[in-house]
Amino acid sequence: MSEKEEPRFLNRELSWLEFNQRVLDEALAKESPVLERLKFLAITSSNLDEFFMVRVGGLHQLVEEGKKEEDFSGRTPVQQLTEVSERIRKMVADQYACLLDDLEPKMAAAGLRRRPMKEAEPGSYEHISEVFTRDIYPVLTPVAVQADEFPLLAGLTLSIAVRLKPAKDSTKPRYAVVTLPKKLGRFITLPVVEGHNFVAIEDIAGEFIDRLFPGEEIAEWVPFRITRNADMSVQEDLAEDLLAGMKEILTARRQSACIRLEIASRVSKMLLSFLQSALKIDDAGTYLIRGPLDLAAFFGIARMTGFDHLRDEVWPPQPAPGIAPNDSIFDVISKRDVLLYHPYETFDPVVKLVEEAADDPDVLAIKQILYRTSEKSPVVAALARAANREKHVTVLVELKARFDEARNIGWAEALEQTGVQVIYGLKGLKTHAKICIIVRREAGGIRRYVHFGTGNYNEITARLYSDISFMTCQEDYGADATAFFNTITGYSQPVPFRKIEAAPIGLRARILELIESEIARCEQGQEARIIAKVNSLVDEKIIEALYRASQAGVKIQLNVRGVCCLRPGVTGFSENIAVTSIVDRYLEHARILYFHHGGDPLVFISSADWMPRNLDRRVELLTPVDDDACRDRLISILNDCMKDNRQARKLNPDGSYTRLKPAGKEKPFRAQQNFYDQAVAANQRAKKAAGVVFEPQRPVHKA
Repeated sequence: MSEKEEPRFLNRELSWLEFNQRVLDEALAKESPVLERLKFLAITSSNLDEFFMVRVGGLHQLVEEGKKEEDFSGRTPVQQLTEVSERIRKMVADQYACLLDDLEPKMAAAGLRRRPMKEAEPGSYEHISEVFTRDIYPVLTPVAVQADEFPLLAGLTLSIAVRLKPAKDSTKPRYAVVTLPKKLGRFITLPVVEGHNFVAIEDIAGEFIDRLFPGEEIAEWVPFRITRNADMSVQEDLAEDLLAGMKEILTARRQSACIRLEIASRVSKMLLSFLQSALKIDDAGTYLIRGPLDLAAFFGIARMTGFDHLRDEVWPPQPAPGIAPNDSIFDVISKRDVLLYHPYETFDPVVKLVEEAADDPDVLAIKQILYRTSEKSPVVAALARAANREKHVTVLVELKARFDEARNIGWAEALEQTGVQVIYGLKGLKTHAKICIIVRREAGGIRRYVHFGTGNYNEITARLYSDISFMTCQEDYGADATAFFNTITGYSQPVPFRKIEAAPIGLRARILELIESEIARCEQGQEARIIAKVNSLVDEKIIEALYRASQAGVKIQLNVRGVCCLRPGVTGFSENIAVTSIVDRYLEHARILYFHHGGDPLVFISSADWMPRNLDRRVELLTPVDDDACRDRLISILNDCMKDNRQARKLNPDGSYTRLKPAGKEKPFRAQQNFYDQAVAANQRAKKAAGVVFEPQRPVHKA
């Protein structure tokens, strides 16, 4: 393949769909436990929901605005929509073949069954009837509709479309819509002696739909779901109050255009035509589904208790070596830099850092950025407690964290009530950096303890995403962290940092400088090498720099979990670049960069992916890790990711992926399994090093 035959870049949307295909491949992997496969199937559905709301929604807007410009892969918005639709239809067909023809028969054999109402035994049917009468019927509201007077339905919410027989004095069909509130739950458990049987809520509502229309004859009922465009942002130059502006965005999303209609494939042409007219959507945006809608709901089934034999062996997060439960986290960090790899190692020390700071009388101030948090966040609770104890607490809460806006608005307002100084993000930028600064008064003077991370301050996702935490009290890091925070919270001009780099000020420039340095060394005859682990690679300038490095002879290994617009392995401009992607038990989320630097490696962690949005429109951090032990561990993590031949796929020049397998006498190597085994072994060594505690056995004297 020559450079002239294909564009220099792969299409972003199609590359994302290839990522979702890799997730779907895990659902299709017959050697995996059935509930693990169901989990991955649910993830593919959830991923597609967001893809439609954001990426497809954005393409629709471009088409409506008459935009015809080609992206850097040479496709117009119309061409992208066409190719995306074709790819998604194939993916949806594969999803339902996986569920209906493979997973559900195996689940049923193991005692886990989704029952159609027509198959319910008499006793179960009576139970369902009682549940409907008691719990479901009082909540439902049938709404008579016409094509030009259609209710405002919430996106991604299940509804039932009902076609009634014409009135006696008319031949015109009548229509109604019944929305199924999410609070009802998706599946109802049936009373059975063995196993677990369940019925979908829409099947129950459909079975008793006539109770909502007494005296009427039902001609047809069909479940459906719509997706609305969520690709919109507040016009900050026009919004004096960012908080009010974000609340308006949440309202606008509920009213935006319908871009996808999913409906049971048994729908009649008459009812389908009515819905399409009412929702203003055509066949291109309509998906006829041959099974239950919203496969993401099967997360609940995949996680239910009692079927552990249908899941992978549990990998509980291991205690961090060298951090005993009773140790002061400040004492630990004051002695050495700490690097943690979650979820193999517990996130507890990060939470403990904030909690201990809240309670420590010597702590004067806490400064932190919150991008996404959990619903009952211990970090947020600790920040509120610190403010109540008259510590100076400043928190930047990013209101523009997509789909977490409502939660973050709630946290921001609640923190303000406790006395925390809250900043509602930055005008024109999204703050995505992960940093926490603790200012503490000690015998030697003021000392700053800093946490830099690649993931959010969310103890829940920290058990599901692989991320790096780096904690230090070195003066240079503390000075940089303070300067960075002052820059984003006040009017101060950016100052040169000692170690870190930030976007959108100079992060891309620093990465390009590091790449050019490797090119220069290679041209001088030195060994030159780049290894990078990121979630997405889209930025044109960085891709072009990597192409130049490849042409100069620099060996480049990239581990890109999701979207990758770089075309590797093309003779003439990218033959020295190899790209792999790992999809496994945990979501790969850490960003780690390595530059050989003449044998004195430069290693970084970052909050930023290599995308224009991260480098131009977000506040991000690039943090060097120069402690020998921490740096060596990061290099080991990178090397192990590149060695994976079990869960890794290789990116081909045409944008497709090939699953790697052990070659010849090569042994199978699964990076995530290796990381967990290493964490277990390190914990065992730490226990052994702690020594044996001798506890005397005393006689028991009876009264």
